[in-house]
Amino acid sequence: MSVWPAALQGGPALSGTEGALVSVSIEVDARSLESLLEALAEVQLPINPEIFHEASIVSQRSDGSESVEDVTLVEFPAYAPWLDHIREAVASYGFELSRIHVTGMLEEIHLDGAVEACPPHSPFVCRRVLKHKMAPAL
Repeated sequence: MSVWPAALQGGPALSGTEGALVSVSIEVDARSLESLLEALAEVQLPINPEIFHEASIVSQRSDGSESVEDVTLVEFPAYAPWLDHIREAVASYGFELSRIHVTGMLEEIHLDGAVEACPPHSPFVCRRVLKHKMAPAL
């Protein structure tokens, strides 16, 4: 999963008359979920979100230590040309655009907890998105 548009370039893609099909994931605090859904309702495009209430973002630092952030994850398919409209609607409700992640649909289908490199300015080197919390170690 990647925040960066370059992730949509190269490699095979599912596409239709409206462009490449992508998966959009938005991390949100559970208390802000209703507001995010209202923002998405403002988009004049068909959005049918799936909500993962017990998702986690596991980020790894260069020293190997990890940070786990529990989030609610809102995920839906969209066409790449819709992304600007989605970002504008989400930003107009005060959400950080860095919480939006876009992945090519074929990559998303095969991803399931795979490691994603973080951008150079991030304090982390990589991260994983888990749609369901990890079971505690025994």
